[in-house]
Amino acid sequence: MNVALRARLGRTFPALTHKNFRYFWFGQCLSLMGTWMQRTAQQWLVYTITKSAFLLGVLGVAQFGPMLIFSLFAGVFADRYPKKSVLLFTQAALMIQAFILAVLVLSGHIYYWQVLILAAILGLVSTLDMPTRHSFIIELVGRKDLTNALALNSSIVNLARIIGPALAALLMANVGAGFCFFLNGISFIPVLIGLYLIRPQQITIVKRTENMLKSIADGFKYIIRKPVLSCAVLTVLDVGTFAMNTNVLFPVFADQVLHKGVHGYGFLLSAMGIGSLVGALLVATQVRTDPKRRTMFASSLIIAALLIMIFFIHSYFLAVIVIGGIGFFNIIFMNTVNSTLQLNSNDEYRGRTMSFYSLSLGGTTPIGNLFVGGFTQKFGPSVGFLMCGAVTGIFILMIIGRTRWAERKQLTQPMS
Repeated sequence: MNVALRARLGRTFPALTHKNFRYFWFGQCLSLMGTWMQRTAQQWLVYTITKSAFLLGVLGVAQFGPMLIFSLFAGVFADRYPKKSVLLFTQAALMIQAFILAVLVLSGHIYYWQVLILAAILGLVSTLDMPTRHSFIIELVGRKDLTNALALNSSIVNLARIIGPALAALLMANVGAGFCFFLNGISFIPVLIGLYLIRPQQITIVKRTENMLKSIADGFKYIIRKPVLSCAVLTVLDVGTFAMNTNVLFPVFADQVLHKGVHGYGFLLSAMGIGSLVGALLVATQVRTDPKRRTMFASSLIIAALLIMIFFIHSYFLAVIVIGGIGFFNIIFMNTVNSTLQLNSNDEYRGRTMSFYSLSLGGTTPIGNLFVGGFTQKFGPSVGFLMCGAVTGIFILMIIGRTRWAERKQLTQPMS
């Protein structure tokens, strides 16, 4: 890399000075765009087949149910085996899943039950992929540049959330959903090439002979013993369960409240992606700032308030602005939690710590999807947003209260 360019990157985006991270990051740029195209197309495909918010919720159960059941085992797996090898397997499997879905849709023989089964396969592979991928980043950049690397990774995730849904909406309207799934399959090729070229740092590997359930219990005790970790996990458990249900709410809201159809649905997702991208770039420029608990609490409460606000909105323009705000504070929240967990975890526990993060963020989605899908089916999407925001906010306030009570109790205890 050119010396002047390297110095410039080192000042603003130090993670990009690491060759391994560049391979990973550039590979993800295209792949994540394909991933968001598939997510958008899958939700709209199911909604057009079923016209049911409840069955959209069931789809969420199929996709995220494996994460609820197997996340903690995946964390042990990530701590026991080289993460590069695990990721080569998971990314190849996700590519095959996308191609199978594309063939079924393009052949004209696609049914709800087939999407359900393929979503479950996607969820099973993603369960192993997510904690491995999150805990792999520190092997590419080290502890010093981890926060910047996470923010840069979030920036491409959210750039993909802008472009992917918009492209998916255009493709679905003109040539059908099948091409979205096919292009997603193609997009995994740069990721596999990048992973092959990576030479990660050596990180402590847990002995494979240890009982897996004992390893999970050991990871749980480790998190409980460290209040900074347990507080972060509880907060993301609340937000992940009740606030992250846009996969169920957006298609119905775009159709029934805004009356904008597939284009409106795609651009709602893009608006959220724009907000998230702005948030990610903001975090990326704060390379020397340690994650703060007050940022985690404040951003989660703002997300809850914005979700409640959507209950009162029937204007497409206002909906886009508020949903963009949700995207902005979502990424501030998730980056703060992710950095907090990774920077405060030892190497031998990082995979398990991130599996609890994955479980809290995505594994409880089936519960949230059923909760929201049922409410939305009976009372409409606006009430669904209201309930998501209210429940999220109430639990966050309870967590804040308990945290402050525990701190006061610790300060008043006599020194031994």
